[in-house]
Amino acid sequence: MTGEERQDEDGERQPLLQQQRHRRESQLDAGEGGDSRALITFDDEDAENPRAWKFREKLANMGVIAAMAILSPLASSMFTPGIGQIAEGLDTDEQSVIACTTGFVIMLGIGPLILAPLSETFGRRPLYLVCFSIFSLLQIPSALAPNIETLIAVRTLSGFFGSVGIANGVGPLLGPTIGPLFGGLVVHHLGWRWVFWILTIVCSVNTLAGWLLLRETYAPIILHKRKQQWEKDENAPGKYSYKGEDTRPLAKKMLRSFLRPLRIFTQPIVFTMSIYQAIIFATTYSIYTNMQPIFSDKYGFTTDQVGLLYLGPGLGFLTAVWFIVPIDRVWRMLAKKYDDGGRPEYRLPLANIGSVLIPISLFVFAWTVERKVFWLVPIIATYFYGIGQVTILNTTTNYYIDSFERYSASAIAAGAVFRSVVGGIIPLFAPGLFDDLGYGWGVSVFGFLALAIAPAPLIFYYFGARVRKRFQIDLD
Repeated sequence: MTGEERQDEDGERQPLLQQQRHRRESQLDAGEGGDSRALITFDDEDAENPRAWKFREKLANMGVIAAMAILSPLASSMFTPGIGQIAEGLDTDEQSVIACTTGFVIMLGIGPLILAPLSETFGRRPLYLVCFSIFSLLQIPSALAPNIETLIAVRTLSGFFGSVGIANGVGPLLGPTIGPLFGGLVVHHLGWRWVFWILTIVCSVNTLAGWLLLRETYAPIILHKRKQQWEKDENAPGKYSYKGEDTRPLAKKMLRSFLRPLRIFTQPIVFTMSIYQAIIFATTYSIYTNMQPIFSDKYGFTTDQVGLLYLGPGLGFLTAVWFIVPIDRVWRMLAKKYDDGGRPEYRLPLANIGSVLIPISLFVFAWTVERKVFWLVPIIATYFYGIGQVTILNTTTNYYIDSFERYSASAIAAGAVFRSVVGGIIPLFAPGLFDDLGYGWGVSVFGFLALAIAPAPLIFYYFGARVRKRFQIDLD
């Protein structure tokens, strides 16, 4: 290359280098990082800043993650209309088949204790893709299970990997609600193994969409990669820092991350609201796993007819999602009234809707079933129960997110583990409870528990800020 050609090439590269330099300068905080390093930040037009993405990019990300958050809990209950058929096909009893749900739901809670801290260390995207790929593949041995032991083991394992998506506040309730609706039709017309074949297909399609469309949303991971790239380009190790950077050794950082959800769980508000969620999950799975015997024994419904009855809580769920959850006017109104930028406690007033509806709907369901009142009446009660479920879980999730912000995934995991363990174990004892007390008093037990804890959102609305301040936790 001649000197003249090299000069021309340098002249062409100069505007590009100046543009890159200007771009980097716009992404550096003028005040630096509290030390000698320059602080990397997002600017308003940063293509990698999740808050600055185009609407279609946000929609694609949200769609994939929301589907994951729905599909894994859906898999926990989709086979419940076929419990009797599975027991007959695998030469076992129905109690053992219910244990498939127990193992799955328990791991939905335990999984986030490990996966949430990992996502805060390595990023959301790789955790979503790896875990949901394994979850999709595990539906195949479930469909081919030769005995109940294999089915329980595989279902338990798939619950762990499926738990990657349950941080979403909607999926953990929508999935178990609509799962039996489709499962009843599949079991009746195709047999119980096709429940898992269909799950394999649907989950695989969503996993493929994730590999193609999903992008990283966790800001510290994005900025960390940018820091590494800039320091490599400039051959200047240690020149940059970013907000939220953790420079501790990986082992120490991971240990701290794994302990974080457990430490958050000791916070009184998280502990109490987790008990609330646990009661809801235990009630939901206890009723859902017994819908078949309740309505076949009392009303003579077939398997596919029982599946359609889940439209009751399903429609209640959708009503809450469409008309109640999007209403954050209460939060905005309170933030404006007190001119404090909004406190986490302002999320709680909507929870009072669920606090009232859940116990009432459970008592109505219990005694209309016990007295064999026209089947539509108890199903209407499940409609209002569905509304109550969503308002409690959604407001609690938002409350955790506002309270713990950067470590919201760990906070949600802290609440999820308790509700899932309780929600998985209690249904094992529900058939015996209903046999001993009948459906009236048996379901009323859950109603009384919901009634006892109903004042919690109201109490924390008034005293939550003081409790959080008194029991403040160092999570870094």
